[in-house]
Amino acid sequence: MGFRVNPLWFVPPAVLFTKVLSRTLRFSQEGLEDVEGMRREVPMVVPIWHDELFPLIYLHRNQGAVAVVSQSRDGEFLSQVLTRFGIQLARGSSRRGGVAALIAARKEMRVRNADVVVTVDGPRGPRHKVKEGAVYLAAKTGAPLIPLRVFMSRSFVFQKAWDKFQLPWPGARCRVVYGRPYRVQAEMTAEEMARECSRLEGLLNALGT
Repeated sequence: MGFRVNPLWFVPPAVLFTKVLSRTLRFSQEGLEDVEGMRREVPMVVPIWHDELFPLIYLHRNQGAVAVVSQSRDGEFLSQVLTRFGIQLARGSSRRGGVAALIAARKEMRVRNADVVVTVDGPRGPRHKVKEGAVYLAAKTGAPLIPLRVFMSRSFVFQKAWDKFQLPWPGARCRVVYGRPYRVQAEMTAEEMARECSRLEGLLNALGT
């Protein structure tokens, strides 16, 4: 029997690496005032692109946010890292356990008034194509959607990864842009849902330009 490496063994060094690298990054935040004003009243659904996740882990640590994470092996690794930064989890994806994850996220919003972060093109793409999860959650909870983008001045791009994941270089500037909060209607047909996903995709792509 061959020796098999358990990827969870790499969680502690990954956490240390994230802390050390993130402390060198130079963050700026745009549009945060509108978000903070509304955040005092209601929880939010925050859609992001999968490849821009890394800087947000440290920036928004220990704020009680909930992340929707895949039930895959990669998702298990990510979930172990996120919990060490005080980020709660709703496990599932559009492929595996997605409905259960949205139910769990909805409960956290209701019980703890928690914000929910959704990588809207995850867990396996297509890259920068919005799936229904975030829009559905916003519709069923009445929570506003807050599109969010991260622009890194220098980053290593994993070209072979489906999302072209970005890892900022030490000392890089990370410009975090929060979009204007908006709500969607509670009940939607499939066609209306598709339009809202397209609308969100356009807002994400236009943000910060």
